[in-house]
Amino acid sequence: MIRKLLICAIVVISSIATAQERTSSPYSFYGLGSLKFKGTVENRSMGGINVYSDSIHINLRNPASYAGTNLAFYNNEARPVKFALGTSFSSTTIETSTASDSYSNSAIDYLAVALPLNKFGLGFGVLPYSSVGYNLQSRNENNDLQYRYRGEGGINRAFLGLGYQVSKNLKIGVDTQYNFGYISNTSIAFGYNDFGELLQFQSREVNRSDLGGFSFNFGTIFNKKINNSIELMVAASYSPEASIASKNQSEFSTIVIDSDQTEFIVDSSIVDLESDDLAETSLILPSKTNFGIGIGKPHKWFVGVDYTFLEASMFSNRFVEIDNTSFEDATSLSIGGFFIPKYDSFGNYWKRIVYRTGLRLEQTGLVVNNESIEEFGISFGVGIPVGRFFSNANLAFEWGQRGTTASNLVKETFFNINISLSLNDRWFEKRKFN
Repeated sequence: MIRKLLICAIVVISSIATAQERTSSPYSFYGLGSLKFKGTVENRSMGGINVYSDSIHINLRNPASYAGTNLAFYNNEARPVKFALGTSFSSTTIETSTASDSYSNSAIDYLAVALPLNKFGLGFGVLPYSSVGYNLQSRNENNDLQYRYRGEGGINRAFLGLGYQVSKNLKIGVDTQYNFGYISNTSIAFGYNDFGELLQFQSREVNRSDLGGFSFNFGTIFNKKINNSIELMVAASYSPEASIASKNQSEFSTIVIDSDQTEFIVDSSIVDLESDDLAETSLILPSKTNFGIGIGKPHKWFVGVDYTFLEASMFSNRFVEIDNTSFEDATSLSIGGFFIPKYDSFGNYWKRIVYRTGLRLEQTGLVVNNESIEEFGISFGVGIPVGRFFSNANLAFEWGQRGTTASNLVKETFFNINISLSLNDRWFEKRKFN
């Protein structure tokens, strides 16, 4: 048991040091970038609903899910230790009113462990909060290249949470989260002479923010049998507004760009941010409230609806201000569920497969050129039993769109493939003597 725990801790720590969710969305240019984590693969294949929680999967959106009661499968003596690892692949087509382009990305989405501790449950791991990744350019009225923009980075989140089984029907929990990462934005201005010829030297500005700070997430889950076969489940979570530190740097350079688009610095100077009180600033992570309700027959079917409110209008960053951009409060509505033909049909493997589907509608909170950026997605997926103790591999597919071609903006059409492993193992077992 200790060996497995140590191995798992090493993997998590390594992931914290190297993990970065990738994106190539032009909308990651704004604010903290694209908000990335929309739940585990099981959640995402049901439209992103967070209300459902069971004894063999980790619900990373609600820390109350770490707690639970002992299982009949384990003679009512214990609960399983749960491992979760998620990966994703995304293919996106970007469309404007005059042109289109495509890109793809892949990444590790999350890595987490949940340990049973009597009525308590301990969870820890790492997951992405936001991601920045774009490469844009603009042209003047003569169709000459005028500006080139690129960005990278994002915020990752390491968490340690504790859940507690208050009663048979009620669980509560809290996550302590450490947010860390960086955001780097580069812009290059291209100059031309009176004959319209590109100048030898160009101007480049690089702004970088290194971020770090704590936040919290509180959750509760209530479930109760309505009758002999139908169960009601209600869940809620709240993340209060948090402030994280941002250490900023800004550099202006004169550069030369060769035929391979490699940039060579001719001269550079570091901007004195101390004099403008911008060397160290605070960046606001807005508060988030989630509420969900659903009904189902345990181990057979479930259908639920989730509503999330993100106070994105409170977002602020004094170091980076962008014209024609503002933030409004964000909302998300998710509807989804699952169906299992016969979960305990050990003689028929295919009857134990979980079939999931869902729909989500989202106001992202970003307003560009007076246009609110909206997003929607349709998803479906399966949970495939593997190994022992109800472990499974989960596969989810999502098709959706983000943005609009109005007001000189872009519309993204994306197709996501998400794969995860939800592994269960028994570490704590009472010894029996004849």
